[in-house]
Amino acid sequence: MSTVVETEGEFAGWTTWKEEPFEHETAGPFYFKMEETGPVAAFRVQRKHMNAGGVVHGGCLMTFADFALFAIGHAAMEGAYGVTVAFTAEFLDGALEGERLTAHGETLRQGGSLSFVRGIVYGEDGRAVLNFSGTIKKRRKNA
Repeated sequence: MSTVVETEGEFAGWTTWKEEPFEHETAGPFYFKMEETGPVAAFRVQRKHMNAGGVVHGGCLMTFADFALFAIGHAAMEGAYGVTVAFTAEFLDGALEGERLTAHGETLRQGGSLSFVRGIVYGEDGRAVLNFSGTIKKRRKNA
């Protein structure tokens, strides 16, 4: 899957997959980059991400975590297309409009076609918002 590096704004220098319309246009936009401590994914919470309770909608957090699975496991994918075949999440705290959320994690195991990834989404103040893990399967992209 091809990546695009943002050239302007808050996420200048960060990478995204603009060919993913749901993650980039509808739910996101979401971004990722490599830091000294490993891969990190991030986005700025907007009004469209909120629920009626005044915190980020759980579906948005899970969508971002799914994006983060691939950002964290990006190197293990070796440029191949992949799909999520398993995903778990635990909600730990609410996130507020305007916050910049980040996800950090690691690839636990990389096999021939499966990669096992886990991570945590953090709020700006460092509090854990969502714990997640998932399995990615490499596959051929459908035409």
